[in-house]
Amino acid sequence: MELAEQLSQILGPKGWVAPADAGPLTRDWLNRFGAPPLGIARPASTVEVSAVLEAAYAAGVPVVPQGGNTGLCGGSVLGAPGGVILSLARMAACGTPDAASGSVEVEAGLVLQVLHDRLDGSGLMFPMHLGAEGSAQIGGLIGTNAGGSHAFRFGMMQDLVLGLEVVLADGTVWNGLRAVQKDNAGYQLRRLFCGSEGTLGIVTRAVLKLHPAPCQRATALLVLPDQAAAVAFGTRLRAEAGEVLTGLEFFCDLGLALALRHIPGLSYPLEARGGCYLVVEVASASERMPLEEILSATLEWGMEEGLVLDGALAASEAQRAAFWRLREEQPEGQRLEGEQLKHDIAVPPGRIAEFVGAAGALCESLLPGVRINPFGHLADGNIHYNLSPPEGAADFGGKAKEIGLAVARLATEMGGSFAAEHGLGQAKVALADALRSPVERDLMRALRRALDPSGTLNPWVVTGAQSGFRPV
Repeated sequence: MELAEQLSQILGPKGWVAPADAGPLTRDWLNRFGAPPLGIARPASTVEVSAVLEAAYAAGVPVVPQGGNTGLCGGSVLGAPGGVILSLARMAACGTPDAASGSVEVEAGLVLQVLHDRLDGSGLMFPMHLGAEGSAQIGGLIGTNAGGSHAFRFGMMQDLVLGLEVVLADGTVWNGLRAVQKDNAGYQLRRLFCGSEGTLGIVTRAVLKLHPAPCQRATALLVLPDQAAAVAFGTRLRAEAGEVLTGLEFFCDLGLALALRHIPGLSYPLEARGGCYLVVEVASASERMPLEEILSATLEWGMEEGLVLDGALAASEAQRAAFWRLREEQPEGQRLEGEQLKHDIAVPPGRIAEFVGAAGALCESLLPGVRINPFGHLADGNIHYNLSPPEGAADFGGKAKEIGLAVARLATEMGGSFAAEHGLGQAKVALADALRSPVERDLMRALRRALDPSGTLNPWVVTGAQSGFRPV
């Protein structure tokens, strides 16, 4: 029996989608990667996921897990025709939050925004926030070890996962759904699967760590002369605000101008403009915490020191949302401008200004007039270093790969990473081979072979077939 017919029988009419009906699921978010599949498997349970993987493993057919398909590196689509895309969209159950334990059990297909909505009013929150939270699914967030705007305070996805259920390449199910933070009974397997992009197993359920929901917030929009001033101010703010600091996001004047030009309804509420802007937020689950006093005092210090040129505290929830929207619309504003190069890098936070200066000079030397839009997460050093062609140019004049390698190499040389929170996918395998040591890459390949000796799980990503990982 052919695999497509076998999977159709296993999953039924709602669970197997023929290639002709697959639509946009076959291409990645940026429409750079993807190939025609054998079909789309849409299992409704862990048992069905296991059956799909067992059948595909026996047939030697690749399987690529797909969540919301919002990734930017091509990790959730095929790298060659004929494989199976396994969508977790039908597995979207959310358990009852356990207030005493601070946890909740969910299925991998649950959309992040739906989880936020389910927790609303419970006194608990899941502290993961990112631009694609209306589409991104929990399984995909785990598979890419997502970060987001609150990672410096609450950690990456691996820090928010207490337990996992994972189906391995041959269909074997590992049940590690333990709702405890301390579990040192051997290797930390749950962390191993975080960031593995579906190459070691497919996450089907997770126990997530919850935190008390804040009952008050204070938010400010600040104007600063440059990134160096932002780093200095951010250092002081972290010392003053400590554990109540939950947001510290930066963007530049080019990004602001593009967002104001292209995004309807977006407005800038301050008089002064500068080289850098911060959205700062402090929050607490206690009504007794003097948040506005803490934020106002630090803001006054910043103005006295010449680090802050202008700023405002949000006077309402609507104004708070407007401040955050200026930061969150940065990617869309640049996308609507036209062709762009996107880099997701990280450096030690204290070296952000140094990186921005050095990278700017480097890019300008390679392509004079290139427009540079760095924005991101000041407190953890994650910079979305995005470029637009020079004014009047339609593209990057054949310099895109050279610029990408140069930016990635600079971040690596500064003790950082060329893949901060988006993963490697198919897009960055070559960068990893060029910029990470052979020892590190060989360790990754050894892990893959140990858990998936036939190489059927997402074989094009992380180490990639082109970098020496091939089915044996």
